[in-house]
Amino acid sequence: MDLFHALTIHQPVFVGLVFVLGLMVGSFLNVVIYRLPVMLDRSWRAQCAELTGHDQIPSGERFDLIAPPSTCPECGHRITFRENIPVVSFLFLGGKCSACRTRISRRYPAVELGTALLSVLVAWRLGTGWPCLFALLFTWSLIALSGIDLDTKLLPDTITLPLLWLGLLVNLGTSAPNSVGTFASLHDAVLGAVAGYLSLWLVYHLFRLVTGKEGMGYGDFKLLAAIGAWLGWQYLPLTILLSAVVGAIVGGAALSLKGRESQTPIPFGPFLAAAGWIAMMWGSEIMDAYLTFSGLR
Repeated sequence: MDLFHALTIHQPVFVGLVFVLGLMVGSFLNVVIYRLPVMLDRSWRAQCAELTGHDQIPSGERFDLIAPPSTCPECGHRITFRENIPVVSFLFLGGKCSACRTRISRRYPAVELGTALLSVLVAWRLGTGWPCLFALLFTWSLIALSGIDLDTKLLPDTITLPLLWLGLLVNLGTSAPNSVGTFASLHDAVLGAVAGYLSLWLVYHLFRLVTGKEGMGYGDFKLLAAIGAWLGWQYLPLTILLSAVVGAIVGGAALSLKGRESQTPIPFGPFLAAAGWIAMMWGSEIMDAYLTFSGLR
């Protein structure tokens, strides 16, 4: 009996393992969300310095997703292994640094727990096998992009573009006629990538033409293109509709809390990511329910 078959028989065990894996991945995603924008900023500054003929800005110590080790931003205390166990350490420390007692952001355990719970939903729905693994990678990428966009209003190409290409690869299928990849046919995936990018590109330019303002960034185009590459062009209308509904609800709530005079821009990437994930998980059921309700089926 192979491992996949054994885990299929004992699905609760498989889901439990995915939950633990999700906690660990969530801890790593916290690092990505914080450090990747800093790494990109340093790289851009170095490139600008090189292009303008100035001396390259000293980079100081190594700074990437591995080094330096995690430390308290307030006192510099190095986080030990026991203090870095996802969720558990936060609860054990009472949400405070063990050295200076500065409060630790609740976002860290929230990302860890949220990643674990979303991973469990994927595992429970898709079971064992390659579709589950690919769906987990898709989910984790969307979480990282959402966190970065919330912090910096950026959707880095270092995540969106590989996500797009991976979506096309997982839907490659076989050489047989009418073969379907993991989530869509390659034909539908390519059309989804193109249509996803162009649809928001057109909205962006129409909005700028009418208002003279930029309503979104090019990262949003690439993210929707990636979602189209994963799910196929058929799921793009649902994704755009869901993201608009969620965005309107969250945006309205933000205005009511901060006041109608607030000019703080709200990133669209997290809404696209949430809509794309929902479409991957329950898109066919949502569209079937709509067609039945509307009498079109």
